[in-house]
Amino acid sequence: MESAARAGRYGVGLALAILGGSPARFKPLADEYYLAANQAGYDKKELKVTVTGHAFIGETTQKANEEFFPYYANYWRYVNGQRGLGTQISRKDFEIMSAPDTALFVGSPQQMIEKILQQNELFGHQRFIAQMDIGGLPFEKIAKNIERLATEVAPVIRRETQK
Repeated sequence: MESAARAGRYGVGLALAILGGSPARFKPLADEYYLAANQAGYDKKELKVTVTGHAFIGETTQKANEEFFPYYANYWRYVNGQRGLGTQISRKDFEIMSAPDTALFVGSPQQMIEKILQQNELFGHQRFIAQMDIGGLPFEKIAKNIERLATEVAPVIRRETQK
């Protein structure tokens, strides 16, 4: 909380790395940032907030889950193994973690749009960084994700957030 307030006091950007769970649990950080920035005399329009998250954009949500699960499970095994935690993730747990109201951006372009806009309502962010190179995902799949983000998701987000 203090780092968010400090960033606000100095008028520098805030990056929220939301890698799992409910994005709403990060709202107090954004609120603290905006409050501290306002008290320091910064205009909210001048502030830059970024949300980051793991992302995989498939043709459909079902295909995205099928394609991405093995790579996310590999990532999970590696990261949690280093931390001494459970190293396995079930397909059911993965699908719960990537549900529409969660932070894991896995789904169709439309589902990604909805998640980004939902988080924009919470945080008022201007930037979204999709972390796509996860768990050994092949370059071809990463490139296709970037293409979908650039051609199917980003134009809608820009249009909807410019209103």
